[in-house]
Amino acid sequence: MPHDVTLIATFAVAFVLASVFGYIASRLRLPPLVGYLVAGAVMAPSIPGYTADTGIAGQLAEIGVILLMFGVGLHFSLGALLAVRSIAIPGAVVQIVLATLIGAGMSMLWGWSFGAGLILGLALSVASTVVLVKALEERSALATTNGRIAVGWLIVEDLAMVIVLVILPALAEVLGGTAAAGAPGGESRGLLATLGITILKVGAFAAIALILGPRVMPWILRQFARTGSRELFTLAVLTLSIGIAFGATALFDVSFALGAFFAGMVLNESELSHKAAANSLPLQDAFAVLFFVSVGMLFDPTIIVREPLAVMGVLGLILIGKSVVALALVVALGYPMSTGLMISAALAQVGEFSFILATLGMAYGLLPKEGLSLIVAGALISITLNPLSFSVAARLTAWIRGRPDLNRRFEDARQAKVVALERELAAAERKAEEKAAKHRTLTPQELAERFPLFSRLTPEQREVVILHFRPRPAGPGERIIRKGDKADAAYFISSGEVEVDVGGRRIRLGPGDCFGEMALISGQPRSAHVTALDYCSLLQLTTGDFREILRRYPEIRAQIAELAAQRGQMNLAPVDEEGDGKAAAAPD
Repeated sequence: MPHDVTLIATFAVAFVLASVFGYIASRLRLPPLVGYLVAGAVMAPSIPGYTADTGIAGQLAEIGVILLMFGVGLHFSLGALLAVRSIAIPGAVVQIVLATLIGAGMSMLWGWSFGAGLILGLALSVASTVVLVKALEERSALATTNGRIAVGWLIVEDLAMVIVLVILPALAEVLGGTAAAGAPGGESRGLLATLGITILKVGAFAAIALILGPRVMPWILRQFARTGSRELFTLAVLTLSIGIAFGATALFDVSFALGAFFAGMVLNESELSHKAAANSLPLQDAFAVLFFVSVGMLFDPTIIVREPLAVMGVLGLILIGKSVVALALVVALGYPMSTGLMISAALAQVGEFSFILATLGMAYGLLPKEGLSLIVAGALISITLNPLSFSVAARLTAWIRGRPDLNRRFEDARQAKVVALERELAAAERKAEEKAAKHRTLTPQELAERFPLFSRLTPEQREVVILHFRPRPAGPGERIIRKGDKADAAYFISSGEVEVDVGGRRIRLGPGDCFGEMALISGQPRSAHVTALDYCSLLQLTTGDFREILRRYPEIRAQIAELAAQRGQMNLAPVDEEGDGKAAAAPD
């Protein structure tokens, strides 16, 4: 070919092989992640045939890490974590420490350095939240109390690994590795000085991100949303995720992963977070695939033959060591044995954070290449066997409950803590539902029931009204109503958000609200601008259809006068700049 196509070839081969092996893994009822790792192993230099450019694959993997961590932050639920904090925080922290010490001690018996053993132990001490969620969904256990405790436990593990990613660069030289370019040397400055500088930099970045971020980032997204361009909105999301990650590294020596995580966590509180997640998800998935493929490319399958005892040791820690430690901790904390067995099964695998930590350890010269091969081998085998772990946990739970003495001691006597936990989970769920309600899609029946004029009609009469509704989509930035225009329709919001600009005030309306009906009732010109802030699904009721409804049901004319009087008082009341979205209808 007349020009270099290495990048295109790497993309093409990686996606083709990932698709093939991911499909095979899915058909075998395994997470596609297993297939992606196998695809990378097929492209590895140790395998004859096509060999991808590992340098290019590594940079693509960095983008994958950024988008992966951005997604983790975007979906991070502080409420879900706080609800199970009494068991998840102490349990996960102690389990990570003990599993890390076991892994480090085991690797030092192989002749590895303490730094290498520490990285290996940390990588094996955590499990994949993605794999766990899929396993719980398959068993319809995601919404159960034990399932939510297990998810909370792994969220704490994820946060712990985020902290490790922060301090590892500062400790790299002290642990026997190499410092990053431009990073202060641990040995030359001293450990405390290095840690102090790192903490100050991370603190400065966190302060800027958490103080300015919630004010600036949602505002930026809102401006791009108002352009009405889906492409520009998606570009803004990517700019914030990748740009903040790069800026955090360049200005504060913070890892790409941490910068992206903070960017996602800040946007998580924005009213546009659901749209940011939806628009960035395809790219997150695509580059996450490249990340797992690149990890697989570093895997040497011959490690299974060359170091069978090491592989068995790694599997022993993943499948047995972590599970036994977790079970003992849960029982010691006073929770039922069934909860401990669920968490034990959840921890019997490793995933994405293990790979991120391992590749970072290799970059700093701490973890030998065979270390990553051992971790990938452990991941492939443990994820494959994870359904068996859940099956064993279920059988043991049934066995305990079938024996009155054991059931009384390890289940019934420990239910008080579970009941208290369930109350906290219920409160967290109510808050999550309130937040999700802003982004739900209401049916025409629900909208008709909510609208004051139609709420008193019989169900049969409302069915006739619904027949007059016409769907009307609107994109971000689209001006739905202009001030001064002739009233031609009323609008009911099924999903999305709009902004009403009236008298210098801005009122935000969401699903279940309506606008435009007062001008339609009064026959006066529009009194406000109404602009879509999101991709909206509206139901439109034209003037002609509205008059036909009045002709059919003259009894609602009295309600029109009542509504007009209420609206007049509402429009005179002060409104918060952000708007509460509950002003059942807006001036128009």
